Amino acid sequence: MRIVQLANLYSPVSGGLRTAVDTLGAGYAAAGHQRALVVPGRSHTCTESEKGLLITVPGASVAPGYRLVLDPRPVLRVLARLKPDVVEVSDKASLTVAARWARRRGVRAVLFSHERLDAILAPHLPGRLPVGPVTDRWNRRLAAMFDEVVTTSAFAAAEFARVGTPHLHRVPLGVDLAAFRPGDDLAERSGPLRLVHLGRLSREKRPDLALTTVRELRRRGVPVHLDVMGSGPLQTALRSMAVREALPVRFHGHVHRRADVARLLAAADIALATCPVESFGLAVLEALACGVPVVTADRGAARELLAPGAGVAVPPTPQRFADGTEELLLRPRPRRRSAARTRAEQYPWATTTTRMLKILQGP
Repeated sequence: MRIVQLANLYSPVSGGLRTAVDTLGAGYAAAGHQRALVVPGRSHTCTESEKGLLITVPGASVAPGYRLVLDPRPVLRVLARLKPDVVEVSDKASLTVAARWARRRGVRAVLFSHERLDAILAPHLPGRLPVGPVTDRWNRRLAAMFDEVVTTSAFAAAEFARVGTPHLHRVPLGVDLAAFRPGDDLAERSGPLRLVHLGRLSREKRPDLALTTVRELRRRGVPVHLDVMGSGPLQTALRSMAVREALPVRFHGHVHRRADVARLLAAADIALATCPVESFGLAVLEALACGVPVVTADRGAARELLAPGAGVAVPPTPQRFADGTEELLLRPRPRRRSAARTRAEQYPWATTTTRMLKILQGP
């Protein structure tokens, strides 16, 4: 089977989307399929590896490290040259025209939805603007264009279920259980409580909540240290806040090597997943795989990844996140680390890849 993956906003700093697209693509190639990935770049390029072809087409820079295909015609020309059996589209904007191209040629088209539109748009629009009806119309159009629609969680699936999408699938992502694993220091230890936050520093992700949780814990007399991994438009403001309030926070920026991400996660006692509109929560799963329990917002999809002893879901306020942190600390460290790892082991990437290949192949 010839599989072409299309993705917008794919870059070294694009986190979960890039991880999902790359890992699935490698799985497709390992299963014996011909795989190509088409993403925006500065110009046309084409490279080949054991994972298949990587093709870039011109894309406009829309944020530091992020590019978007505004003119899809070069993408359609690439599709015509590759002659795929199925097109997997990780985009809800300009690349969706590939679905019409595919339908005219009898090629299967699958939409992989990586975000929930109403949840992402709401924080950026005036409160009086009815977001739901607008996104419902767009999602109804997408559902009619594609042969199948894939989401990663019940929360993400809800926007398509709401418009009656008949060919809707829920396929949770996975985690690299070898790269992300607990450290050897399972016993109780002294020193400050070590918290970690991993994610893009943007408004909808609510990274400020991690810092205000530190402030609240310190007010309660809890010695604490926070490691923040990630970059984004709020980075400068958050650094200023930490300096102004003398908060014990270290900003690592975007951490490129997975081994370094895993090391910082495994060194933590608890991870803070502050985003209330998460469509899956890959960073949550990576923390759990490192044996680190998680405090998540009680809305969005991240809470779906939790299990007893592996984390708690609470309202996204500093007081409740501090409460959740202290609740997890009541459990002995070896027990909470074991519960977290056990939960992550239920999400191997091999399961995700197998389920996706069945959808791509069709009936």
